[in-house]
Amino acid sequence: MVPIFSALIAALLLSATAARADEAQEISRIHKQGQQEKALERANSYLATHPKDAKIRFLKGLIQTEQNKIADAIKTFTSITEDHPELPEPYNNLAVLYASQGQYEKAKIALEMAINTHPSYATAHENLGDIYAKMASQAYDKALQLDKGNANAQSKLALIKDIFSKQGIQPPAKPNVAAKTVPPPAAPAVAAQAKAAAPAETATKSIPLAAAPAPVAKPVAEATKTPAEKPAPEAKSADDAVVLATVEAWAKAWSEKNVAGYLKFYAPDLVLAKGESRKTWERTRRDRINKPKSISVTIASPEVKLLDASNAKVTFKQQYRASSFNSEAWKTLVMVKSDGAWLIHEERIGR
Repeated sequence: MVPIFSALIAALLLSATAARADEAQEISRIHKQGQQEKALERANSYLATHPKDAKIRFLKGLIQTEQNKIADAIKTFTSITEDHPELPEPYNNLAVLYASQGQYEKAKIALEMAINTHPSYATAHENLGDIYAKMASQAYDKALQLDKGNANAQSKLALIKDIFSKQGIQPPAKPNVAAKTVPPPAAPAVAAQAKAAAPAETATKSIPLAAAPAPVAKPVAEATKTPAEKPAPEAKSADDAVVLATVEAWAKAWSEKNVAGYLKFYAPDLVLAKGESRKTWERTRRDRINKPKSISVTIASPEVKLLDASNAKVTFKQQYRASSFNSEAWKTLVMVKSDGAWLIHEERIGR
């Protein structure tokens, strides 16, 4: 899996008050000196009076990971996702921890949550690809256990092992075998800052898993240049026009932080991430819409394709801005017509 290496101080002290910055800096200094137990004690002491401080909690999770207290680190990062569901980095770190224990299904779900939070988070996309490959290697291995002469499974498993061996990572030879967690390199690479639209303006760092350093990921909150919007294509039919109008109304409700109106655009049978309930999804969406002070969602270059009388696909470039976070990505909405109204049946990133 691809790690994000970053200078801890630069990442953790963004938007911090002087007192919090000093405390985080001191804990980080002790941590970097290798005094893990002392750093953890200081973090716990601070959190005793500031239990919701996300920056110190994140430091605590990193320290617990380096102490190989995986269960404790998972608990720490999970608590951050509960309080700040809009941040993708804690989900990514949970995925790395789960993967280190061979819990690839949990790692997959965590990465899907990271991507749902920030669709432009490239590291999570690549890590998800690694998880799929690891799960595939387990399936091919199982196939070979049942049929040792299966040449197709042998060649596919060999291909996956070759890919991972070139990255310095070995896929599991058998199901449920935990991957080893490799300590981080001695010298940190260039800082990768990650801002998100949360009250604490929390910036975080991901835990390295690979043996060899990987390129630093682009900042999650990196500002993107907005190209000139292309005029929307002329509607080819009355349904085309209605579908486009529905998508625009959906974006408008989102921009106006009209949560109730926004949720009404989704069909009852909305396609969700595996293991995620509608109730959990709605709660997450409410949190992400309510937390930023302002939101702006614009639709550029929309294209409508009517699949049949009651199904359509809309592809467009979505430009999202919320407080300090900006993103731009192609998005596809699969729409279904129900009782005369077009609703979103599936929402995914890409064309």
